[in-house]
Amino acid sequence: MFKRSLFFVILFALALTACSTGADSGANQAAPVQIKLPMGYIPNVQYAPFYVAVEKGYFAAEGIQLEFDYSFETDGVALVGANKLPFALVSGEQVLLARAQGLPVVYVLGWYQKYPISVVAHQSENIRTPADLRGKKIGLPGLFGANYVGLRALLYTAGLKESDVTLDSIGFNQVEALATRQEQAVVGYTANEPIILRAQGVLIDEIRVADYVQLASNGILTNETVLKEQPDLVRAFNRAFLRGLQDTLANPQEAYEICKKFVENLAQADETVQKQVLAASIEMWKAPRLGYSDPAAWQTMQTVLLEMGMYPAPIDVSQAFSNDYLP
Repeated sequence: MFKRSLFFVILFALALTACSTGADSGANQAAPVQIKLPMGYIPNVQYAPFYVAVEKGYFAAEGIQLEFDYSFETDGVALVGANKLPFALVSGEQVLLARAQGLPVVYVLGWYQKYPISVVAHQSENIRTPADLRGKKIGLPGLFGANYVGLRALLYTAGLKESDVTLDSIGFNQVEALATRQEQAVVGYTANEPIILRAQGVLIDEIRVADYVQLASNGILTNETVLKEQPDLVRAFNRAFLRGLQDTLANPQEAYEICKKFVENLAQADETVQKQVLAASIEMWKAPRLGYSDPAAWQTMQTVLLEMGMYPAPIDVSQAFSNDYLP
């Protein structure tokens, strides 16, 4: 009887241990890190690598739950600089401008390997090289952001000053402004305005900034505090994104289908145009080593910004970016 009672006591104890172990293991599993990511633009197929990485569980596998925040790029820079958010998507010039203002931001992954800005003109204007811009009226969203920096970089390569052209701040209305001949040329994103204008049957010439100068472009931003206190989080974030990027490069059709879950009305949009947008973007993402930041591109970016008078004196560019957190 005693032996039988002892047998059941042992079984009961083992059952309690099993339940306790199961509960503890669940409690000890770290909850996913909630991250809000400022994107700088509206939902678009150009964010395909992020959508793929979320859809395929790559961020989840790294313990990250990602929320897309389609707010302004400058807001993302400010929030990351103040350590209110750990990451943001930004263009290279924003990193140097922020560092020049004392914000401790650091760019940790180069997504775009080519600066994604183009100047577009009617073929009848005979604007085919940066030198041809002399004396022309050029429409752009305003004297800010990547459009403005890209244009100034093109002028710089041709030995032109801003005073050699007429700039017209037209907001994000470049397609209509050029199609209706309100401007001789406009500045826009390589994967956007030129594609839309061609789809509308407008005969254009395109000058791509990346064909003339290598500038630090769009990528992932964090700050010095996150790098010091959570370096593994930075590596995990980069790792998840790069898996999404690799899959997008390998299978654009699959990536496009995934985008339909994240981009409202994409299924009803002109598929030919949208796939051209994705294809043009992919060409700017390709690199022998995905995510790598070219130090020379950062130096050139600083040269252009100083020439523009965007900040008064050179800063230590090497502190603005790092390749140490790539897989």
